[in-house]
Amino acid sequence: MTHTPFFIDGTERNGGWVITCDHATNTVPNHVNGGTLGLPEAEMSRHIAIDIGALALARALGELLNAPVVSANFSRLVIDPNRGDDDPTLIPQLYDGTVIPGNRILPETERQRRIDTLYAPYHDAIARTAAERDIAFLAVHSFTPQLVNRPRRPWEIGVLSAQDRRITNPLIAGLQSTLSSPVGDNAPYAGFFPGDAMSQHAHIPGRPNVILEVRQDLIADPVGQRHWATLLATHLEAARNEANL
Repeated sequence: MTHTPFFIDGTERNGGWVITCDHATNTVPNHVNGGTLGLPEAEMSRHIAIDIGALALARALGELLNAPVVSANFSRLVIDPNRGDDDPTLIPQLYDGTVIPGNRILPETERQRRIDTLYAPYHDAIARTAAERDIAFLAVHSFTPQLVNRPRRPWEIGVLSAQDRRITNPLIAGLQSTLSSPVGDNAPYAGFFPGDAMSQHAHIPGRPNVILEVRQDLIADPVGQRHWATLLATHLEAARNEANL
């Protein structure tokens, strides 16, 4: 069976957003090293291979915001769609203390094949979905509460952006008025990597945008996913309206 490198849900939806989920699955296609990167299932179930809960959250937000959702159907360990195609971490050899055996010795031909069969089709799907739409971009991610040998992270949610903070500022203010824990402002990650997914589809075209990072244990089950989707959809629409978008 031919592997599908992306999913699109709700192509008919015409709300004010396009939603993406870069790290939606931990799938290793059969054409990549026979369908394995040489890691045990326990490692492939960790945040290093997939943003736990992010796909379900993105799809729930798509329903609530009447927005299409484009998600990648390959693990970030196979190739990371949230990197530029010239980024040295595009195909990681080490992630949070784990060596990726299937990526240790990687010929340039294999690197290019993963770009051509996975990375490029996913980004083409995002571009087609966004074309001729007057929308804001929303990228949905999740983060681990604690990296190996690092302090526990204090946030339940992070709101990330680059220089365009039309949505970010009112969204952070709205969430902070609701949540008892701090909202990460460009935390736990920076909101911009040159050539990343948001750079390609929002920063360069000039579309308003925001990235959400939700702590993975909060959205690991349907109850948490629905709770956070409902909360976030309300604040996202309020922020977009406040920004006059």
